[in-house]
Amino acid sequence: MSAPVHPEICDASAGELARRLRARELSAREVVTAHLERIEQLDPQINAIVTLVADQALDAAAAADERLAHGLPVGPLHGIPIAHKDTHNTAGIRTTHGSPALADHVPHLSDVSIERIRAAGAITIGKTNVPEFGAGSHTFNPLFGPTRNPYDTTRSAGGSSGGTGAALAAGLQPLGDGSDMGGSIRNPASFNNVVGLRPSPGRVPLWPNQTGWATQAVQGPMARTVSDVALLLSVMAGPDPRCPLSIEEDPAMFSRPLAGDLGSLRVAYSPDLGTSVPVDPSVAAIVEESAAVFSALGATVERACPDFTGADDVFRVLRGWQMATSIGAALGDLVEQVKPTLRANIEFGRGLTGADIGRAELVHSELFHRMREFFTRYDVLLLPTSQLPPFPVDIEYPEQVAGVAMDDYLSWMQSSYFVSVTGCPSLSVPAGFTAQGLPVGVQIVGRHRGELSVLRAGYAFEQATRYGDRRPTW
Repeated sequence: MSAPVHPEICDASAGELARRLRARELSAREVVTAHLERIEQLDPQINAIVTLVADQALDAAAAADERLAHGLPVGPLHGIPIAHKDTHNTAGIRTTHGSPALADHVPHLSDVSIERIRAAGAITIGKTNVPEFGAGSHTFNPLFGPTRNPYDTTRSAGGSSGGTGAALAAGLQPLGDGSDMGGSIRNPASFNNVVGLRPSPGRVPLWPNQTGWATQAVQGPMARTVSDVALLLSVMAGPDPRCPLSIEEDPAMFSRPLAGDLGSLRVAYSPDLGTSVPVDPSVAAIVEESAAVFSALGATVERACPDFTGADDVFRVLRGWQMATSIGAALGDLVEQVKPTLRANIEFGRGLTGADIGRAELVHSELFHRMREFFTRYDVLLLPTSQLPPFPVDIEYPEQVAGVAMDDYLSWMQSSYFVSVTGCPSLSVPAGFTAQGLPVGVQIVGRHRGELSVLRAGYAFEQATRYGDRRPTW
Protein backbone atom coordinates (compact mmCIF):
# COMPACT_ATOMS: atom_id res chain seq x y z
CA MET A 1 0.00 0.00 0.00
CA SER A 2 1.04 3.67 -0.23
CA ALA A 3 2.77 5.39 2.67
CA PRO A 4 0.54 6.60 5.52
CA VAL A 5 -1.04 9.97 4.78
CA HIS A 6 -0.17 13.24 6.52
CA PRO A 7 3.00 12.15 8.36
CA GLU A 8 3.84 15.77 9.22
CA ILE A 9 0.67 15.91 11.34
CA CYS A 10 -0.27 12.36 12.29
CA ASP A 11 3.23 11.31 13.37
CA ALA A 12 3.94 14.49 15.33
CA SER A 13 3.88 14.51 19.11
CA ALA A 14 0.88 15.97 20.91
CA GLY A 15 3.13 18.60 22.44
CA GLU A 16 4.33 19.72 19.03
CA LEU A 17 0.80 19.76 17.62
CA ALA A 18 -0.42 21.78 20.59
CA ARG A 19 2.34 24.34 20.05
CA ARG A 20 1.62 24.67 16.33
CA LEU A 21 -2.12 24.91 16.91
CA ARG A 22 -1.73 27.71 19.45
CA ALA A 23 0.68 29.51 17.09
CA ARG A 24 -1.95 29.12 14.32
CA GLU A 25 0.55 27.31 12.10
CA LEU A 26 -2.11 24.60 11.88
CA SER A 27 -5.86 24.78 12.31
CA ALA A 28 -7.84 22.32 14.39
CA ARG A 29 -9.78 21.46 11.23
CA GLU A 30 -6.55 20.54 9.43
CA VAL A 31 -5.37 18.37 12.32
CA VAL A 32 -8.69 16.58 12.79
CA THR A 33 -9.14 16.06 9.03
CA ALA A 34 -5.64 14.61 8.71
CA HIS A 35 -6.31 12.08 11.47
CA LEU A 36 -9.71 11.14 10.04
CA GLU A 37 -8.06 10.48 6.68
CA ARG A 38 -5.33 8.40 8.36
CA ILE A 39 -8.05 6.39 10.11
CA GLU A 40 -9.82 5.79 6.78
CA GLN A 41 -6.55 4.63 5.23
CA LEU A 42 -5.10 2.39 7.98
CA ASP A 43 -7.77 1.37 10.44
CA PRO A 44 -9.32 -1.31 8.20
CA GLN A 45 -6.08 -3.23 8.68
CA ILE A 46 -5.93 -2.94 12.50
CA ASN A 47 -9.51 -2.32 13.71
CA ALA A 48 -8.61 0.09 16.50
CA ILE A 49 -11.49 2.60 16.16
CA VAL A 50 -14.92 1.04 16.69
CA THR A 51 -17.11 4.16 16.78
CA LEU A 52 -16.27 7.23 14.70
CA VAL A 53 -17.95 10.62 15.20
CA ALA A 54 -16.34 12.44 12.27
CA ASP A 55 -19.02 15.10 11.73
CA GLN A 56 -19.15 15.93 15.41
CA ALA A 57 -15.34 16.17 15.51
CA LEU A 58 -15.20 18.49 12.50
CA ASP A 59 -17.86 20.75 14.03
CA ALA A 60 -15.87 20.86 17.29
CA ALA A 61 -12.69 21.64 15.36
CA ALA A 62 -14.38 24.55 13.58
CA ALA A 63 -15.57 25.89 16.93
CA ALA A 64 -12.05 25.54 18.34
CA ASP A 65 -10.60 27.51 15.44
CA GLU A 66 -13.18 30.25 15.94
CA ARG A 67 -12.35 30.46 19.63
CA LEU A 68 -8.65 30.96 18.92
CA ALA A 69 -9.35 33.43 16.10
CA HIS A 70 -11.34 35.62 18.50
CA GLY A 71 -8.54 35.65 21.05
CA LEU A 72 -10.41 33.58 23.62
CA PRO A 73 -8.39 31.39 26.01
CA VAL A 74 -7.77 27.79 24.96
CA GLY A 75 -6.72 24.73 26.95
CA PRO A 76 -3.46 22.78 26.84
CA LEU A 77 -4.98 20.18 24.49
CA HIS A 78 -6.61 22.71 22.16
CA GLY A 79 -7.45 21.05 18.84
CA ILE A 80 -5.86 17.67 19.66
CA PRO A 81 -7.98 14.74 18.36
CA ILE A 82 -8.54 11.76 20.64
CA ALA A 83 -10.61 8.57 20.53
CA HIS A 84 -11.65 7.40 23.99
CA LYS A 85 -11.48 3.85 25.31
CA ASP A 86 -14.82 2.09 24.81
CA THR A 87 -15.09 1.22 28.51
CA HIS A 88 -14.97 4.93 29.40
CA ASN A 89 -18.31 6.73 29.55
CA THR A 90 -18.72 9.43 26.90
CA ALA A 91 -21.98 11.35 27.17
CA GLY A 92 -23.96 11.15 23.96
CA ILE A 93 -21.58 8.71 22.25
CA ARG A 94 -22.07 4.94 22.08
CA THR A 95 -20.09 3.14 24.80
CA THR A 96 -20.40 -0.63 24.38
CA HIS A 97 -17.67 -2.10 26.61
CA GLY A 98 -17.20 -4.51 23.70
CA SER A 99 -20.27 -6.49 24.75
CA PRO A 100 -23.49 -7.41 22.92
CA ALA A 101 -25.25 -6.69 26.20
CA LEU A 102 -24.44 -2.99 25.73
CA ALA A 103 -24.34 -2.82 21.95
CA ASP A 104 -26.56 0.29 21.81
CA HIS A 105 -25.66 1.86 25.14
CA VAL A 106 -25.28 5.67 25.05
CA PRO A 107 -24.42 7.10 28.50
CA HIS A 108 -25.77 10.45 29.64
CA LEU A 109 -22.69 11.17 31.77
CA SER A 110 -18.97 11.15 30.97
CA ASP A 111 -16.21 9.84 33.20
CA VAL A 112 -14.51 12.68 35.04
CA SER A 113 -11.30 12.02 33.07
CA ILE A 114 -13.20 12.47 29.79
CA GLU A 115 -14.76 15.68 31.12
CA ARG A 116 -11.28 17.01 31.88
CA ILE A 117 -9.78 15.99 28.54
CA ARG A 118 -12.58 17.74 26.67
CA ALA A 119 -12.40 20.81 28.92
CA ALA A 120 -8.68 21.03 28.07
CA GLY A 121 -9.62 21.48 24.41
CA ALA A 122 -9.19 17.97 23.00
CA ILE A 123 -11.61 16.94 20.26
CA THR A 124 -13.35 13.57 20.49
CA ILE A 125 -13.18 11.62 17.23
CA GLY A 126 -14.53 8.26 18.41
CA LYS A 127 -14.03 5.22 20.64
CA THR A 128 -11.30 2.55 20.69
CA ASN A 129 -11.70 -1.21 20.80
CA VAL A 130 -11.53 -3.29 24.00
CA PRO A 131 -11.97 -6.89 25.12
CA GLU A 132 -15.44 -7.54 26.46
CA PHE A 133 -15.82 -5.41 29.62
CA GLY A 134 -12.07 -4.87 29.55
CA ALA A 135 -11.43 -8.42 30.74
CA GLY A 136 -8.08 -9.75 29.58
CA SER A 137 -5.03 -8.28 27.92
CA HIS A 138 -5.97 -9.23 24.35
CA THR A 139 -8.42 -7.00 22.49
CA PHE A 140 -11.21 -8.90 20.79
CA ASN A 141 -14.97 -9.05 21.31
CA PRO A 142 -18.16 -10.34 19.64
CA LEU A 143 -19.24 -6.89 18.45
CA PHE A 144 -16.17 -5.65 16.63
CA GLY A 145 -13.68 -8.52 16.42
CA PRO A 146 -9.95 -8.27 17.21
CA THR A 147 -7.61 -5.31 17.11
CA ARG A 148 -4.39 -6.16 15.26
CA ASN A 149 -0.88 -5.03 16.05
CA PRO A 150 0.36 -2.36 13.59
CA TYR A 151 3.90 -3.81 13.72
CA ASP A 152 2.60 -7.23 12.65
CA THR A 153 -1.11 -7.62 11.92
CA THR A 154 -0.98 -11.34 12.67
CA ARG A 155 -0.24 -10.43 16.31
CA SER A 156 -2.24 -9.12 19.27
CA ALA A 157 -2.31 -5.43 20.16
CA GLY A 158 -2.69 -6.37 23.84
CA GLY A 159 -5.43 -5.03 26.04
CA SER A 160 -7.60 -4.00 27.47
CA SER A 161 -6.53 -0.63 26.05
CA GLY A 162 -5.44 -2.43 22.89
CA GLY A 163 -7.45 -0.26 20.52
CA THR A 164 -5.84 2.81 22.07
CA GLY A 165 -2.33 1.36 21.83
CA ALA A 166 -2.74 0.33 18.20
CA ALA A 167 -4.30 3.69 17.27
CA LEU A 168 -1.36 5.54 18.79
CA ALA A 169 1.19 3.35 17.03
CA ALA A 170 -0.54 3.80 13.66
CA GLY A 171 -0.84 7.57 14.02
CA LEU A 172 -4.63 7.54 14.25
CA GLN A 173 -4.46 9.75 17.34
CA PRO A 174 -1.63 11.45 19.28
CA LEU A 175 -3.02 10.83 22.78
CA GLY A 176 -5.17 8.15 24.38
CA ASP A 177 -6.96 7.54 27.67
CA GLY A 178 -6.57 4.03 29.08
CA SER A 179 -7.50 2.09 32.17
CA ASP A 180 -5.54 -0.55 34.04
CA MET A 181 -6.41 -3.18 36.61
CA GLY A 182 -3.93 -5.94 35.78
CA GLY A 183 -1.86 -4.35 33.03
CA SER A 184 -4.45 -2.92 30.65
CA ILE A 185 -2.50 0.28 29.99
CA ARG A 186 0.99 -1.19 30.27
CA ASN A 187 0.63 -4.39 28.23
CA PRO A 188 -0.74 -2.67 25.09
CA ALA A 189 1.90 0.04 25.49
CA SER A 190 4.55 -2.68 25.42
CA PHE A 191 2.96 -4.56 22.51
CA ASN A 192 2.54 -1.41 20.37
CA ASN A 193 5.83 0.38 21.12
CA VAL A 194 4.13 3.30 22.84
CA VAL A 195 4.16 4.73 26.38
CA GLY A 196 1.56 4.08 29.05
CA LEU A 197 1.32 5.04 32.73
CA ARG A 198 -0.60 3.20 35.42
CA PRO A 199 -0.86 5.93 38.08
CA SER A 200 -1.24 5.45 41.81
CA PRO A 201 -4.88 4.92 42.82
CA GLY A 202 -6.54 8.31 43.18
CA ARG A 203 -4.09 10.23 40.99
CA VAL A 204 -6.73 10.24 38.25
CA PRO A 205 -10.12 10.31 40.00
CA LEU A 206 -12.73 7.75 38.95
CA TRP A 207 -16.34 8.81 38.64
CA PRO A 208 -18.97 7.49 38.02
CA ASN A 209 -17.74 4.55 40.07
CA GLN A 210 -19.76 2.09 42.13
CA THR A 211 -16.74 0.93 44.15
CA GLY A 212 -15.21 4.25 45.11
CA TRP A 213 -12.83 2.85 47.73
CA ALA A 214 -11.39 0.07 45.56
CA THR A 215 -7.78 0.54 44.42
CA GLN A 216 -7.34 -2.11 41.72
CA ALA A 217 -8.68 -0.25 38.67
CA VAL A 218 -7.21 3.09 37.62
CA GLN A 219 -7.35 5.32 34.57
CA GLY A 220 -4.27 6.85 33.04
CA PRO A 221 -2.60 8.38 29.97
CA MET A 222 -1.10 6.75 26.87
CA ALA A 223 0.90 8.39 24.08
CA ARG A 224 3.91 7.90 21.81
CA THR A 225 6.31 9.82 24.08
CA VAL A 226 6.86 10.19 27.82
CA SER A 227 6.42 13.98 27.59
CA ASP A 228 3.02 13.51 25.95
CA VAL A 229 1.99 11.06 28.69
CA ALA A 230 2.97 13.67 31.27
CA LEU A 231 1.03 16.33 29.36
CA LEU A 232 -2.12 14.22 29.37
CA LEU A 233 -1.62 13.31 33.04
CA SER A 234 -1.48 17.04 33.89
CA VAL A 235 -5.03 17.24 32.49
CA MET A 236 -6.45 13.95 33.83
CA ALA A 237 -5.02 14.19 37.37
CA GLY A 238 -6.12 16.32 40.31
CA PRO A 239 -8.62 16.01 43.15
CA ASP A 240 -12.34 15.63 42.64
CA PRO A 241 -14.89 15.58 45.49
CA ARG A 242 -16.78 12.71 43.83
CA CYS A 243 -13.79 10.37 44.25
CA PRO A 244 -12.88 9.54 47.88
CA LEU A 245 -9.37 8.34 46.92
CA SER A 246 -8.40 11.38 44.84
CA ILE A 247 -4.99 12.85 45.63
CA GLU A 248 -4.89 16.47 46.81
CA GLU A 249 -1.89 17.57 44.72
CA ASP A 250 -1.63 20.11 41.92
CA PRO A 251 -1.36 18.23 38.60
CA ALA A 252 0.50 21.19 37.06
CA MET A 253 3.76 19.56 38.21
CA PHE A 254 3.37 17.05 35.37
CA SER A 255 3.39 19.80 32.74
CA ARG A 256 6.95 20.90 33.57
CA PRO A 257 10.10 19.68 31.73
CA LEU A 258 11.18 16.15 32.66
CA ALA A 259 14.89 16.38 31.83
CA GLY A 260 17.36 16.09 34.71
CA ASP A 261 20.55 14.53 36.02
CA LEU A 262 20.32 10.82 36.89
CA GLY A 263 23.58 10.71 38.84
CA SER A 264 21.84 10.15 42.17
CA LEU A 265 19.19 7.73 40.84
CA ARG A 266 19.18 4.29 42.50
CA VAL A 267 17.83 1.65 40.11
CA ALA A 268 16.87 -1.92 40.94
CA TYR A 269 16.07 -4.36 38.17
CA SER A 270 14.75 -7.88 37.86
CA PRO A 271 14.11 -9.69 34.55
CA ASP A 272 11.91 -12.29 36.28
CA LEU A 273 10.42 -10.62 39.39
CA GLY A 274 12.82 -12.55 41.61
CA THR A 275 12.49 -15.87 39.67
CA SER A 276 8.79 -16.10 40.61
CA VAL A 277 7.44 -15.37 37.12
CA PRO A 278 8.23 -17.10 33.79
CA VAL A 279 9.54 -14.60 31.23
CA ASP A 280 10.39 -15.17 27.58
CA PRO A 281 14.19 -15.05 27.13
CA SER A 282 13.92 -12.27 24.51
CA VAL A 283 12.04 -10.10 26.99
CA ALA A 284 14.38 -10.88 29.87
CA ALA A 285 17.37 -9.91 27.71
CA ILE A 286 15.79 -6.53 26.95
CA VAL A 287 15.29 -5.86 30.68
CA GLU A 288 19.00 -6.58 31.22
CA GLU A 289 19.88 -4.20 28.38
CA SER A 290 17.61 -1.53 29.86
CA ALA A 291 19.41 -1.75 33.19
CA ALA A 292 22.70 -1.22 31.35
CA VAL A 293 21.26 1.94 29.76
CA PHE A 294 20.58 3.43 33.19
CA SER A 295 24.07 2.48 34.32
CA ALA A 296 25.53 4.30 31.30
CA LEU A 297 23.44 7.35 32.21
CA GLY A 298 25.17 7.49 35.59
CA ALA A 299 22.60 5.82 37.83
CA THR A 300 23.50 3.26 40.48
CA VAL A 301 22.08 -0.04 39.24
CA GLU A 302 21.66 -3.29 41.19
CA ARG A 303 19.80 -6.52 40.53
CA ALA A 304 17.15 -6.68 43.25
CA CYS A 305 13.43 -7.31 43.58
CA PRO A 306 10.81 -6.92 46.32
CA ASP A 307 8.99 -9.95 47.68
CA PHE A 308 5.76 -10.41 45.72
CA THR A 309 4.58 -13.44 47.72
CA GLY A 310 0.80 -13.47 47.89
CA ALA A 311 0.31 -10.97 45.04
CA ASP A 312 -1.38 -13.52 42.78
CA ASP A 313 -4.05 -14.42 45.33
CA VAL A 314 -4.64 -10.78 46.29
CA PHE A 315 -5.14 -9.74 42.68
CA ARG A 316 -7.47 -12.60 41.81
CA VAL A 317 -9.64 -12.24 44.92
CA LEU A 318 -9.99 -8.47 44.79
CA ARG A 319 -10.49 -8.50 41.02
CA GLY A 320 -13.17 -11.19 41.36
CA TRP A 321 -14.92 -9.24 44.10
CA GLN A 322 -14.89 -6.03 42.05
CA MET A 323 -16.13 -7.78 38.90
CA ALA A 324 -18.99 -9.42 40.75
CA THR A 325 -19.87 -6.14 42.49
CA SER A 326 -19.77 -3.94 39.41
CA ILE A 327 -20.06 -5.86 36.13
CA GLY A 328 -22.00 -8.80 37.58
CA ALA A 329 -24.46 -6.58 39.44
CA ALA A 330 -25.01 -4.33 36.42
CA LEU A 331 -25.65 -7.23 34.05
CA GLY A 332 -27.88 -9.34 36.27
CA ASP A 333 -29.31 -12.19 34.18
CA LEU A 334 -27.47 -10.85 31.10
CA VAL A 335 -24.25 -12.21 32.57
CA GLU A 336 -24.97 -15.42 30.64
CA GLN A 337 -24.29 -13.47 27.42
CA VAL A 338 -20.66 -12.55 28.16
CA LYS A 339 -17.61 -14.60 27.20
CA PRO A 340 -17.05 -17.73 29.32
CA THR A 341 -13.78 -16.57 30.88
CA LEU A 342 -15.38 -13.33 32.11
CA ARG A 343 -18.48 -15.17 33.31
CA ALA A 344 -16.23 -17.53 35.31
CA ASN A 345 -14.48 -14.54 36.93
CA ILE A 346 -17.82 -13.03 37.95
CA GLU A 347 -19.03 -16.34 39.39
CA PHE A 348 -15.74 -16.69 41.27
CA GLY A 349 -16.30 -13.24 42.76
CA ARG A 350 -19.86 -14.07 43.76
CA GLY A 351 -18.60 -17.16 45.59
CA LEU A 352 -16.07 -15.30 47.74
CA THR A 353 -16.62 -15.16 51.48
CA GLY A 354 -15.88 -12.35 53.87
CA ALA A 355 -12.95 -14.39 55.14
CA ASP A 356 -11.55 -14.66 51.59
CA ILE A 357 -11.68 -10.90 51.07
CA GLY A 358 -10.34 -10.22 54.57
CA ARG A 359 -7.36 -12.51 53.97
CA ALA A 360 -6.63 -10.83 50.67
CA GLU A 361 -6.77 -7.36 52.22
CA LEU A 362 -4.32 -8.33 54.97
CA VAL A 363 -1.78 -9.51 52.40
CA HIS A 364 -2.62 -6.47 50.27
CA SER A 365 -1.40 -4.24 53.12
CA GLU A 366 1.69 -6.39 53.63
CA LEU A 367 2.60 -5.98 49.96
CA PHE A 368 2.26 -2.21 50.23
CA HIS A 369 4.64 -2.10 53.19
CA ARG A 370 7.14 -4.46 51.56
CA MET A 371 7.21 -2.16 48.55
CA ARG A 372 7.43 0.94 50.75
CA GLU A 373 10.47 -0.49 52.52
CA PHE A 374 12.04 -1.56 49.21
CA PHE A 375 11.83 2.01 47.95
CA THR A 376 13.81 3.32 50.91
CA ARG A 377 16.82 1.70 49.19
CA TYR A 378 15.92 2.35 45.53
CA ASP A 379 14.19 5.06 43.54
CA VAL A 380 12.83 2.97 40.66
CA LEU A 381 12.47 -0.70 39.78
CA LEU A 382 12.83 -2.06 36.24
CA LEU A 383 10.70 -5.09 35.35
CA PRO A 384 9.35 -6.68 32.19
CA THR A 385 6.04 -5.09 31.27
CA SER A 386 4.75 -8.23 29.56
CA GLN A 387 6.16 -11.69 30.05
CA LEU A 388 6.36 -12.33 26.29
CA PRO A 389 6.26 -10.39 23.01
CA PRO A 390 2.97 -9.95 21.10
CA PHE A 391 1.37 -13.34 20.49
CA PRO A 392 -0.83 -14.52 17.58
CA VAL A 393 -4.04 -12.54 17.29
CA ASP A 394 -6.22 -15.61 16.69
CA ILE A 395 -5.73 -17.18 20.14
CA GLU A 396 -7.44 -16.03 23.34
CA TYR A 397 -4.26 -16.09 25.40
CA PRO A 398 -0.79 -17.72 25.29
CA GLU A 399 -0.89 -21.22 26.72
CA GLN A 400 2.82 -21.22 27.54
CA VAL A 401 5.46 -18.66 28.52
CA ALA A 402 9.12 -19.73 28.53
CA GLY A 403 7.98 -23.38 28.51
CA VAL A 404 5.68 -22.94 31.53
CA ALA A 405 1.97 -23.72 31.07
CA MET A 406 -0.43 -20.85 31.77
CA ASP A 407 -3.43 -21.90 33.85
CA ASP A 408 -5.83 -19.32 32.42
CA TYR A 409 -6.11 -16.05 30.52
CA LEU A 410 -4.68 -14.05 33.43
CA SER A 411 -1.53 -16.00 34.27
CA TRP A 412 0.66 -14.53 31.54
CA MET A 413 0.03 -11.02 32.95
CA GLN A 414 1.63 -11.54 36.36
CA SER A 415 4.53 -9.19 35.66
CA SER A 416 2.00 -6.37 35.46
CA TYR A 417 -0.65 -7.34 37.98
CA PHE A 418 1.82 -8.11 40.74
CA VAL A 419 2.71 -4.40 40.54
CA SER A 420 -0.97 -3.37 40.45
CA VAL A 421 -1.66 -4.71 43.93
CA THR A 422 1.19 -2.71 45.47
CA GLY A 423 -0.45 0.61 44.58
CA CYS A 424 2.77 1.87 43.01
CA PRO A 425 2.82 3.86 39.75
CA SER A 426 4.33 2.10 36.74
CA LEU A 427 5.34 3.39 33.33
CA SER A 428 5.82 1.14 30.29
CA VAL A 429 8.36 2.60 27.87
CA PRO A 430 9.54 1.19 24.50
CA ALA A 431 12.71 -0.80 25.21
CA GLY A 432 13.57 -2.72 22.06
CA PHE A 433 12.47 -5.29 19.52
CA THR A 434 12.76 -9.04 19.18
CA ALA A 435 14.62 -10.64 16.27
CA GLN A 436 11.19 -10.88 14.57
CA GLY A 437 10.68 -7.11 14.85
CA LEU A 438 8.08 -7.27 17.65
CA PRO A 439 8.05 -4.45 20.21
CA VAL A 440 8.99 -5.00 23.87
CA GLY A 441 8.52 -2.48 26.67
CA VAL A 442 10.20 -2.18 30.04
CA GLN A 443 8.21 -1.34 33.16
CA ILE A 444 9.58 1.45 35.38
CA VAL A 445 7.98 1.22 38.83
CA GLY A 446 8.26 3.92 41.50
CA ARG A 447 7.24 4.47 45.08
CA HIS A 448 3.58 5.09 45.95
CA ARG A 449 2.45 8.42 44.44
CA GLY A 450 5.88 8.85 42.86
CA GLU A 451 4.67 9.43 39.30
CA LEU A 452 7.01 12.35 38.69
CA SER A 453 10.13 10.30 39.46
CA VAL A 454 8.90 7.51 37.22
CA LEU A 455 8.22 9.92 34.36
CA ARG A 456 11.64 11.52 34.71
CA ALA A 457 13.39 8.16 34.64
CA GLY A 458 11.30 7.09 31.66
CA TYR A 459 12.08 10.30 29.81
CA ALA A 460 15.84 9.85 30.31
CA PHE A 461 15.62 6.25 29.08
CA GLU A 462 13.53 7.27 26.07
CA GLN A 463 15.94 10.03 25.06
CA ALA A 464 18.93 7.71 25.39
CA THR A 465 17.44 4.84 23.37
CA ARG A 466 14.86 6.34 20.94
CA TYR A 467 13.15 2.97 20.47
CA GLY A 468 9.80 4.75 20.35
CA ASP A 469 10.85 6.52 17.15
CA ARG A 470 10.56 3.28 15.19
CA ARG A 471 7.12 3.36 13.62
CA PRO A 472 5.27 0.50 11.87
CA THR A 473 5.91 -0.14 8.19
CA TRP A 474 2.92 -0.58 5.90
